[in-house]
Amino acid sequence: MQRLWAVAHALDVRSKRMERALGVTGPQRLVLRIVGQRPGITAGDLARSLDLHASTLTGILARLVSHKLLSRTTDPADRRRARFALTSAGRRVDAVRTGTVEASITKALAQASDADVEACQRLLASLAAVLTSDVPERKGSPRAAPPRKRAAARKPPAERRRRAGR
Repeated sequence: MQRLWAVAHALDVRSKRMERALGVTGPQRLVLRIVGQRPGITAGDLARSLDLHASTLTGILARLVSHKLLSRTTDPADRRRARFALTSAGRRVDAVRTGTVEASITKALAQASDADVEACQRLLASLAAVLTSDVPERKGSPRAAPPRKRAAARKPPAERRRRAGR
């Protein structure tokens, strides 16, 4: 448990250091990296790639657009959908490779065996699943359970009473 808290704290410290140096936090940088790899990505596709609900990204995307690191355009095929791409300032932040969370993770992974990396991936996936297993899901979440059917509530009141023997 102490190691997990140490990792969480180190990620937070590195994220704040990145914000001072690059102007973006770790989560914002991750979004920039993915958008840089997939220009024109939608918020929904971005959320799915991060295994998050799209509404979770709303604040991050709004900040990156307001800081002119991302451009937001309306999808001509579906005007309800927005597409995101890096601006020239966003490309500059995306190009930075030192002092970032991923640089530190890459360094640590280079020192680990393939078997250790695979075991760590399995453990982290299991941990994430357990940590989120008792959290109520929001409608539209990638991990949301299908909605429960309430068949009795959909029948007219007279039919419900008749079926109940009243």
